[in-house]
Amino acid sequence: MEADELLLLVAGGDQMAFEELYGLVAGPVFGLVRRVVRDPAQSEEVSQEVLLETWRSAARFDPRRGSALSWILTLAHRRAVDRVRSARAAGEREQREAHRAHHPAFDQVTEEVEAGLEREWVRRCLERLTELQRQSVTLAYYDGYTYREVAERLSLPLGTVKTRMRDGLTRLRECLGGAA
Repeated sequence: MEADELLLLVAGGDQMAFEELYGLVAGPVFGLVRRVVRDPAQSEEVSQEVLLETWRSAARFDPRRGSALSWILTLAHRRAVDRVRSARAAGEREQREAHRAHHPAFDQVTEEVEAGLEREWVRRCLERLTELQRQSVTLAYYDGYTYREVAERLSLPLGTVKTRMRDGLTRLRECLGGAA
């Protein structure tokens, strides 16, 4: 039987006709797919997808528009090209991601620059404090000491440290308010 007749029987659900059609077209389908995809394992996979699609969509075959073999090979070519494009797009996505990993995003660079500027502004404002205010604020906010621990480290009464800390934070807030 010819491929055209077999495909029409396959459209009606004839499994025996499909087996015979498979034997006729599997070689040409694999050959076409192999030329497009190049990778043998991928070619086998695509060929199987095409033959499964042939079984599922046989009813769409119109013998007035061409032969069964040309219809099946058209399916094969389209599927093979889709696979190549998909693989290429995946490779390009991986390349872009790898490129992004090595080059920080603009926003990240901007944030780093802004953070550096903010650190510099805070440093300048800290320099404007008295020595006791600067020591108290630095010990509490940068080194993580409590007010009581700051007082012990500086050998000062707790009330004095609290007052100096409050005054220092007020001056910092005023100074940093000009940074905004």
